[in-house]
Amino acid sequence: MTDQIEALRIFTRVARVGSFSRVAQELNLSQPTVSRTIADLEKSLGATLFARTTRAVTLTEAGADYLVKVQAILDALDEANHAVRGDETLRGVLRVGVSSIFASRVLVHRLAGFLQAHAALKLELLVDDKRQDLTSDGIDVALRFGKLADSSAVARKIGQWPLMIAASPDYLARHGTPATPADLADHVAIIAGPVAGKGWTFQGPGGEVEVAPEGRLSIAAAEVGVSAGLAGLGIVAASYTSLKHDLETGALVRLLPDWSLGALDCYAVFPGGQAAKPSAKAFVDFLQRDLRDF
Repeated sequence: MTDQIEALRIFTRVARVGSFSRVAQELNLSQPTVSRTIADLEKSLGATLFARTTRAVTLTEAGADYLVKVQAILDALDEANHAVRGDETLRGVLRVGVSSIFASRVLVHRLAGFLQAHAALKLELLVDDKRQDLTSDGIDVALRFGKLADSSAVARKIGQWPLMIAASPDYLARHGTPATPADLADHVAIIAGPVAGKGWTFQGPGGEVEVAPEGRLSIAAAEVGVSAGLAGLGIVAASYTSLKHDLETGALVRLLPDWSLGALDCYAVFPGGQAAKPSAKAFVDFLQRDLRDF
């Protein structure tokens, strides 16, 4: 049984990493040992789990289905072991889904305390600007922003930050600084992130004003949208968490500070139909405390 469990752990690592050699290095095994373990597992199942080429190892359809079921079994085993030990030590692997801009501008700068507090826990950040499927991607908790789609997932709100617009000093020197939302008609907008494809609705001294920004540059990833703003390519709309550092350094200037563009909610989303892992709950508790005064 132990050998079978070890084979399943090797399988899940190869599935996540996509390389026999990298998994062999991680686990201090030889590459032939890893390859033979996967081959024996496939033989016992009577199914091909991986498509192998000289450049990559990728899951077959059968392998992807098997991964979802195996990961749930291994997670349950880890939780059972954790409960029997009766200690507070978190072990195993915690997989967190997160967008690139929140990962790079907020999360990685705040992880040291969590990792130090849970030295036996491994953390995997699955960074993707597309909405991930928690079950098929094997994600224990995902950080999502804005309105949540209806699903079986369980969500917990961990923060809310204002949306705002900003531009670089260089852009403003060339184009001037807008004094009212109506002035934005004479400016170039960068269409990216949480407000991509939407009008900008401001609340301020003149009541509610909706602006349809003229965007010559559309970018799918919010992180690149902020970089475009820093490069002087136009006015960018983003949450305070995304702009905080650049506003503090003066690399970007907040525009229309007397007007509100609304707020962006942040949720921790757990897979539905199963209890949240203790490590996932501990991670969300940590973020709630750490981001309280952000």
